[in-house]
Amino acid sequence: MSGCNARKALPDRHDDTMGERMLRRAAKAITRWATSQPAQSSAAEAVLRHRGNFADDVRVINSDPYLCIADEELQLISVFDDLKYDRADLDIVSGPMRLRALEKLQPLGFTQTSGSVFENKAADIRCILPKFRALGASPFDATRDVHRREQDYFILTPTQAACLIVNSQPLGKAVELLEALVIKHPVNLLRLFDYLEPNPVHQSFRPAVGHLTRLQREAVSKEPLKTRRALR
Repeated sequence: MSGCNARKALPDRHDDTMGERMLRRAAKAITRWATSQPAQSSAAEAVLRHRGNFADDVRVINSDPYLCIADEELQLISVFDDLKYDRADLDIVSGPMRLRALEKLQPLGFTQTSGSVFENKAADIRCILPKFRALGASPFDATRDVHRREQDYFILTPTQAACLIVNSQPLGKAVELLEALVIKHPVNLLRLFDYLEPNPVHQSFRPAVGHLTRLQREAVSKEPLKTRRALR
């Protein structure tokens, strides 16, 4: 052992100061987080409240002959297109159709935020219009690859809405929903039929097209559809 007495190590004042500073910063961060929680919670509750109200309020558009909720579960808004079709007709939500939808959605808090989106920021809900696809594209592909959140709606032609219903709902429910749709907003059933694919869902639906065609033809032959004109 050395003749010098071992010296007890002295605490480093700089290390203590740094440690205290870090503790103070951590305490402030925790305080800030804790105090922000009520505000964040209140904001989230407000959004959910607006969203819940909208689910009821949006039904008002059913009173407009040119708009209807084609499927509440899938959140599909249909815009009246025409009374009669050719199988080669272009299937898009036209400018006048967009304007009609926006006109009815504005009182519900929506504004147009882009060419294909109407948004209600208070409820954090978007109504999305699918972009134009190439000529000859299947109406069953209108919403394919379109990002939509759980709370969002699609604004579609009656034919696009019908195709999404066929793809998404069980056969019985799909037929029931389309029976209600074709007597309000006629569907281009010829085009839909042409693009049915050789898969079980589409092939099981195929026999229903004749029934829907007859139902639609009868509805178009009398009021209130008989004298309705396409939006121009």
